[in-house]
Amino acid sequence: MLVVMQAQATEEQVRAVCEKIEAHGLRAHSIPGAQRTAIGITGNQGMVEIGLDEMPGVQEVIAVSKPYKLVSRDVKPENTVIHFPGSDGAEDTIGGRDLAIIAGPCSIESREQAFAVAECVHRLGARFFRGGAYKPRTSPYSFQGMGVEGLKILAEIRQRYGLKIVTEAIDHESLELVEEYADVIQIGARNMQNFSLLKRAGRAKKPVLLKRGLAATLEELLMAAEYVMSEGNYNVILCERGVRTFVDHARNTLDLSIVPAVQKLSHLPIIVDPSHGTGQRNKVIPLSRAAVAVGADGLIVEVHNDPDHALSDGAQSLFPDQFEQLMKELRQIAAILHRDVPSQPAQPPRPQTAAAR
Repeated sequence: MLVVMQAQATEEQVRAVCEKIEAHGLRAHSIPGAQRTAIGITGNQGMVEIGLDEMPGVQEVIAVSKPYKLVSRDVKPENTVIHFPGSDGAEDTIGGRDLAIIAGPCSIESREQAFAVAECVHRLGARFFRGGAYKPRTSPYSFQGMGVEGLKILAEIRQRYGLKIVTEAIDHESLELVEEYADVIQIGARNMQNFSLLKRAGRAKKPVLLKRGLAATLEELLMAAEYVMSEGNYNVILCERGVRTFVDHARNTLDLSIVPAVQKLSHLPIIVDPSHGTGQRNKVIPLSRAAVAVGADGLIVEVHNDPDHALSDGAQSLFPDQFEQLMKELRQIAAILHRDVPSQPAQPPRPQTAAAR
């Protein structure tokens, strides 16, 4: 169910509606929009007859037929824009006019490697840095990440370059640490339907980047996002990273058709991962161009200073000069679509000091 408030409804009226909903054992989700506030109701089975439509400030009470409620454009017609204030007064966004470029290595392998890549992507205009401290791998004998030490390196990179940190949590324990150190909590494809982990991410205070599962449908992706939002975290970013099909010319099949499909049904931003979506370096730049052209809100791209010796996913990681080429081309495509790609920073990196936990 959805309670649509009048445009002139006061905060007190919105609060009164939420309190009445919760007094009946249900959960109220107040989501402000550009024109009015909508209040989603979860925990109910069918229509709720508690006299909400007669309360001051209420415009109408409507049933939401879709299995996902809070993710739907029914509850919020406007696009969600997630804001990341900077210590220098600048603000980065995901979902707005600016395309979010998230770049970095698959995994944090050492301090030297991480800083080398961070310097490169920062210099070329990226505002977000990706790098795995925890790596769920197909083989138990593969590099599993540096854990907390990797998170500490990521925190140093944020302090040095002002980059927002995006890194993956693989279980409840790591999620608590990622929430402490990072700016965005990534839930990987293998955990897209780990409902316990999704609920825990929904109680986190940081935005969640939710990757599409290996064979997940559009509805399953949106329902996974609903799990996060139903716990009170409304800052969710969807990510298309390729699905498993019969093809043998790429690691996965990158499904760019899901971008406009998501944008029709949901207000949440959606970005594209052409690195995992293809698994091959020579396909990353062409599919990045296509993702921006089709309307994605950003990219998450793997970049490595020495891909041939990377401990994970070196075959799909761009060399620094390839990332520079990509950024130049993205700016041209974005301009046609009336969007922007961050420019190269005018200010030098901040003086390096010890990172505080």
